[in-house]
Amino acid sequence: MDIGAGITTGTAELREATKMERIGVHSHITGLGLDDRLEPRPNSQGMVGQLRARKAAGVILRLLSPSSFSSSTVSAAPGLSGRAILLAGPPSTGKTAIARGMAATLGPDVPFTSITASEVYSLSMSKTEALTQALRRSIGVRIREEEEIVEGEVVEIVVERGITGSGKSGRVILKTTDMETVYEMGGKMIDEMTKEKVLAGDIISITKSSGRITKLGRSFSHSRDFSLLSPSTTFLPTPSGEILTRRTVTHTVSLHEIDIINSRTQGFLALFAGDTGEVAAPLRAQIDVKVGEWREEGKAELVTGVLFIDEVHMLDMECFSFLNRALEGELAPLVVMASNRGVARIRGTEMRGPHGLPPDLLDRLLIVATSKYVPDEVRQIIKIRCQEEDVEVGPDAEDLLVEIAGDAGMRYALGLIAVSQVVARKRVKSSGGGSEAVEVEDLRRAYGCFMDPGRSVQWLKEQQGSLLVEEITGSENILQGQSDKMDVV
Repeated sequence: MDIGAGITTGTAELREATKMERIGVHSHITGLGLDDRLEPRPNSQGMVGQLRARKAAGVILRLLSPSSFSSSTVSAAPGLSGRAILLAGPPSTGKTAIARGMAATLGPDVPFTSITASEVYSLSMSKTEALTQALRRSIGVRIREEEEIVEGEVVEIVVERGITGSGKSGRVILKTTDMETVYEMGGKMIDEMTKEKVLAGDIISITKSSGRITKLGRSFSHSRDFSLLSPSTTFLPTPSGEILTRRTVTHTVSLHEIDIINSRTQGFLALFAGDTGEVAAPLRAQIDVKVGEWREEGKAELVTGVLFIDEVHMLDMECFSFLNRALEGELAPLVVMASNRGVARIRGTEMRGPHGLPPDLLDRLLIVATSKYVPDEVRQIIKIRCQEEDVEVGPDAEDLLVEIAGDAGMRYALGLIAVSQVVARKRVKSSGGGSEAVEVEDLRRAYGCFMDPGRSVQWLKEQQGSLLVEEITGSENILQGQSDKMDVV
């Protein structure tokens, strides 16, 4: 099997994904909020507080990808792949937010894979295969290849149909400031021209190997054709020089994508269908050899990415042993783990360990601690979330949200923002006018509709004997809604 065939085929299509704008839990985070000297700003890029943890994450990223920081003069540390760090701290202290900030700082060219430890327990594949795929999704291969590009301004398009009307052919005349050339077109090329709505006066680019047509804009010489213009029209000068040129094109694709492309008959379409399944180890070995050859020839280079494993204490001893061995391999990414456990039982054993991890894996980790947010930081986070969700909150209601975050937890307080907005809109509608800003009364109504963990536990105690499978004893450790301590299991 030719491993090289099909790797770059469809890479452009693979990277063209539809982006949906939505508001998520961490959609407001655009980076780690560090300056060029890796000093954390108190409130920047959606990150608030956790100064030491953010600085530690920035140090790791600078070693991994110096280009992530504009003025960086530090060279990438050799052999950085295979390192692992652990973000340890109580719930709601920004561990996942720091990981999202790391992904945003690295940019789209560096692979970043985020999984939850419970995802590896699947009926469709083994635990080690799920971890292997996650590891290989976090290693990129930057492939450089030369392509012949035809680029120029369209002078004329002529389409001719056969006598029977079944076949069609034609020609297109392209020009630059230095030359003019006529190209014959077949049916496929004519369909592409029609799909892109190419007209005389447009500046287009044609990839000769694939026949892909890209409409770059419209020539300045046709800027007065008002009937053909739209608000999004881009005007460009007529290209100069040769029409046919060679360009070096760079594609970044992960090792996992290469595995799937070469292990499935439908190629890269298997990635969209989700039918990845397990990949044979001999095929992965062949791919690693081929990528190694490309690296020696200067055609490709490896891009060490990041694998983020949230709730890592949910892995069992088999997974920990596999990770321990995988981190020693040459093709290993930077692994970032997160855990909110204290001294907990190691899953799959009767032993207990710090953060629920075995000692041999814990020895490999650089541990970054996070701490509980102070009230001023909670206030800043609430303001950021209100702005992100486009919710106006009054000063008194903001003070109440900070108080609720301290008593019931910050996640619960942030969850009340959108609910309180619905209550405020209903209030305005019923009263026939007024401000839609969330007030204290709106928050109190939302607070009364939804219980926080502490009130939920109290309600369970009151309902003893009424609920099914009721076996609460005085010796059990019942959640009291406190988020300032790490869980001890």
